[in-house]
Amino acid sequence: MAATIKVTNPATGELIQEVKADTEEEIHLALRRGHESFRKWSKINAHERSRLLKLWSKKIQEHKDDLAKIMTMESGKPLHESLGEVDYATSYIDWYAEEAKRLYGRTIPANTESKRIIVSRQPVGLVAAITPWNFPAAMMTRKAAPALAAGCTFVVKPAEDTPLTTMKLIELAHEAGIPADVIQCVNGYGSEVGKIFTESKYVRKITFTGSTPVGKLLIRDSASTVKHVSMELGGHAPVIVAHDADIDLAVEQTIASKFRNAGQTCICANRVLVHESIVEEFAEKLTNEVKKLKVGNGLEKGTQIGPVINEKGFNKIVSQVNDAISKGAEVLCGNKYNANREKGYFFVYPTVLKNVNENMKIMQEETFGPILPITTFQELEEAVNIANSTPYGLAAYFFTNDYRTGIYLHEHLDFGIIGWNDGSPSAAHAPFGGMKESGIGREGGVEGIEPYLETKYLSIGDIYK
Repeated sequence: MAATIKVTNPATGELIQEVKADTEEEIHLALRRGHESFRKWSKINAHERSRLLKLWSKKIQEHKDDLAKIMTMESGKPLHESLGEVDYATSYIDWYAEEAKRLYGRTIPANTESKRIIVSRQPVGLVAAITPWNFPAAMMTRKAAPALAAGCTFVVKPAEDTPLTTMKLIELAHEAGIPADVIQCVNGYGSEVGKIFTESKYVRKITFTGSTPVGKLLIRDSASTVKHVSMELGGHAPVIVAHDADIDLAVEQTIASKFRNAGQTCICANRVLVHESIVEEFAEKLTNEVKKLKVGNGLEKGTQIGPVINEKGFNKIVSQVNDAISKGAEVLCGNKYNANREKGYFFVYPTVLKNVNENMKIMQEETFGPILPITTFQELEEAVNIANSTPYGLAAYFFTNDYRTGIYLHEHLDFGIIGWNDGSPSAAHAPFGGMKESGIGREGGVEGIEPYLETKYLSIGDIYK
């Protein structure tokens, strides 16, 4: 493994900090410590675990400004978005601090008078998490909070681009009183650390947020030790705008979904399907609003669109846009770049494309950038077929004021998260996750703690003897 990981500011290319990469021996040691501390942590009563989680949440809020600045410097997102993410991150800790006290078992009526049947829940064991760069705070707490609440111990490997936010969160967890071996951070490169996690005899569960190809590898490699897995994988979210939609609302919410974090989110709008009778009005209003978005350094006041994370992401975006234009797409705005490969910063100006079709890469591949393609449909069935045509099933959105249209779309769209006249559906108290190749399991809500629990069944016989 590399000795250090260079963390740079994607808005300037400047070095922020060099982070030590843990050796294979150090990672194994962290896993062993997590495994050994599990027995004690899992026996701490749920009210005490809840209390410690609440203290962690309080600590994070006390350092909100510092955390947000760290996040913006290493991820590039606008500062106001980073501040919002800190709140979103603590909302998961607050939610699961309460859920810790609600891990109920049950009794089942037996089929004979002399038996009693009891079902109880217990934590799965040591959890190893791999988190993404685009939401370095929220994606970590969305995994750590239910794991700790359930009584599991937790080791996380953050993305190489954004380890500093996670390291600060871990530091604050320890300050709050959560034992050092109960929640740990290791740094390294995904392919190397992932292999250590999946092969480790100490790890009982892998939880991952990232690309579908990497998720498939982790699932495959976890099979040899039959680990539990939770996977929140790629998305390619469609937006369907029906003929009766409130166009102004659809424009506002589509922009809110698409351009948050410069379009670098797994549930952001990636394909906009507009009824042909309103496409001209929708496209015009959307383009006028997109042109107003300010591009710049996330630390600068008023910035709404920061840089894309790295050169690899930039190249993918440019490739998709060029492919679409070569196949007949019309550029309504954008298709401008401010990139310096030598210094290492890459800005993509918000771009709207019209007249796209399913033969273009942008309609088939996930786009992690501020590019919005528009196509049309005539019948709802056609829109549903286009929306469902990819292997992904994470999030979808639709806009209509007709309840019959809304119910039809809800029932026929194969996606785990759906927004009806709502471009921002995520919440700590609601289940988040996808269908098809977009993942396994759910995070958030009462469903989010289930993957960290085992079910144990006890049958008691001869109770009257």
